[in-house]
Amino acid sequence: MLICALAALLLSADAVYDSLQRALSAAEPLLTEQPFLGALLFVLLAAISAVLAFFSSALLLPAAVFAWGSTATLALLWIGWLLGGIATYVLGLALRRAQRDVSRAPSQFNFYLQRVPGKVTFGLVLLLCLALPSEIPGYLCGYLGVRLRTYVSALALAELPYAFGAVLLGDGVVNRQIGGLLAFGLIGAALSACALWLLHKRLKQPMQPSDVLSPSRKPARLSNG
Repeated sequence: MLICALAALLLSADAVYDSLQRALSAAEPLLTEQPFLGALLFVLLAAISAVLAFFSSALLLPAAVFAWGSTATLALLWIGWLLGGIATYVLGLALRRAQRDVSRAPSQFNFYLQRVPGKVTFGLVLLLCLALPSEIPGYLCGYLGVRLRTYVSALALAELPYAFGAVLLGDGVVNRQIGGLLAFGLIGAALSACALWLLHKRLKQPMQPSDVLSPSRKPARLSNG
């Protein structure tokens, strides 16, 4: 919400918007002259942004929308995020099989690792993907041994509204839709908060004995030896 508000404030200045248009016009040939390479690079960067929390492909969205249009950008962004999510799942699965120590993992990962039941349903995975930063559900589902098809199906469905919203945000920047940016920030914040509330409500439900994490699924801790 703050990012959208800041973008709207900056775009309200004619000098900033004119500079943005010149930058987008300069970047367009780089994307259109080598369409396959440009699309491949965009998908790769989108995938990296789904794996690494500190990396974001958001800055590329206005240039992509300007060069390729909203529909193509939406498809490429969705594919990139999907591939990145699969990569995090594979990394989580590798940690589980290697029984590596996860006590030094990010606090969010450990927080949900201790609360997610052993039997993870499609609905719960979908909530995880909707409510949490993109890299956390992948590591978590891989480490817990959730079926790949269950995770990928939920991820593909959950990433669609976020990809659609991100493209709308990029289009709003390109076309200077200040009101749309502010509305997008408010709606996005409300939906994210609602998804997080539903997830925590689901995790607070009493677990059946069969739902408790088995010892093999609990985080492994290496001995001092």
